[in-house]
Amino acid sequence: MKLVSGLDLVEIKRFTTIKPAIKTRFVARVLTGSEQLESHSDQSLAGRFAAKEAVAKALGCGIGKISWQEIEILTDSDGAPILRLYGQAAEIAAKLGINIWSVSITHTGGLAAAQVIGMG
Repeated sequence: MKLVSGLDLVEIKRFTTIKPAIKTRFVARVLTGSEQLESHSDQSLAGRFAAKEAVAKALGCGIGKISWQEIEILTDSDGAPILRLYGQAAEIAAKLGINIWSVSITHTGGLAAAQVIGMG
């Protein structure tokens, strides 16, 4: 069995202080269309950003070798985060033999954190 993990922590104020024009481009670059529909606050944006960073760390490659759009963090009917991988990110996960993912996101005290665990 293979086990990978990633963890990331970001300050929510990083997202509240972005100029509106820049923020619009940033959100379009980082979030998929479906994620944009679910992200209604800077807190949510920060949580998804942290989760994507955590996934890239778990895959051992970081953002660059894979793109933001290849990692999608949505919510299930109970509000829990779920992960979908596409393109190069999905290929790397398959090469590693990782096909089961757990994602946890939290927000508190001006911070958003995400932990990702992959298993296969």
